[in-house]
Amino acid sequence: MLAALWDSQPDGSVACRLCAHRCRLRKGAKGICGVRVNLRGELVSLVSRVVTAVGMDPVEKKPLYHFLPGSQIFSVGSAGCNFSCKFCQNNSIAHVPENGIVPGKRAAPEDLLALALTNHAQSMAFTYNEPTVFFELLYETAGIAAKKGIRSVLVTNGYMSKDCLSALGRCICAANVDLKSFSEDFYRKYCGAHLQPVLENLKAIKKLGWWLEVTTLVIPGVNDSPAELADLAAFIRDELGPETPWHVSGFHGAHLMANHPDTPLATLEASRNIGRQAGLQHVYIGNARSALGSNTFCPSCGAVVIERDAYATRLHGVGGKCPSCGEQIPGVWK
Repeated sequence: MLAALWDSQPDGSVACRLCAHRCRLRKGAKGICGVRVNLRGELVSLVSRVVTAVGMDPVEKKPLYHFLPGSQIFSVGSAGCNFSCKFCQNNSIAHVPENGIVPGKRAAPEDLLALALTNHAQSMAFTYNEPTVFFELLYETAGIAAKKGIRSVLVTNGYMSKDCLSALGRCICAANVDLKSFSEDFYRKYCGAHLQPVLENLKAIKKLGWWLEVTTLVIPGVNDSPAELADLAAFIRDELGPETPWHVSGFHGAHLMANHPDTPLATLEASRNIGRQAGLQHVYIGNARSALGSNTFCPSCGAVVIERDAYATRLHGVGGKCPSCGEQIPGVWK
């Protein structure tokens, strides 16, 4: 299928406008994502109708803690990624094999919508691999889902172009964006990308009015310094707002870092404290069991508004309001 967001060049190459890499591809070449290719002077998507995984998940698994908490979300993934994270947990679908065979099965937007409706999903998540690299399928599916009252969310690395973000503006309602580090060196060394486009897109997403949550995978000895985490938390507070949830997630060995040590719970708890001390109202611990790090507390009186045990969720307030003082907790509650 012909891809979206590209420009032809006089020499037969194409300039892709999907993400911040801005790949320029000669005939026969693929983009960094591995799933967009220049065929005879036209940019073609190899995954416009390819799905590698679908399933019903707790919305908290995305993780989204302030978006329809306690609900089930229909999740969709395809193949390809515009990052090359050394710690990728979904490497089997994020990186297309050198033989060019894209894993997965064919599926049309109507097929995905039918599955979501059959499973009585309130929302749909584009996730598992980087969703913007299967932009065409994402855009069409989210558009027809909206007409049926199903809201769409992204779980993304936040590396999309302004053109991509603008196109998705009206069909996406929420996003969890990985802010993998607050270091340009980390992004170059561990992800094959740059930090600044992610920061700019986080601010742009906030202005679009999507519900936004941020996740940082805390890797021991790599991006876990208190100074860096404090700077990251300050960015969220100042640029995205202190009400923006921040998930500090535990690392478990994967891909090229399979033998790297796991994140100690003490490090995650210290990271949560750093976020709280920076003025963030909602900081959560993920990928680890924590007595306090999963619950939502009222920032005014400290009462428990949402209690979580793994993916079991118990709402104490109604419509996101504190059961004790009536404070409205920011989020999407219905």
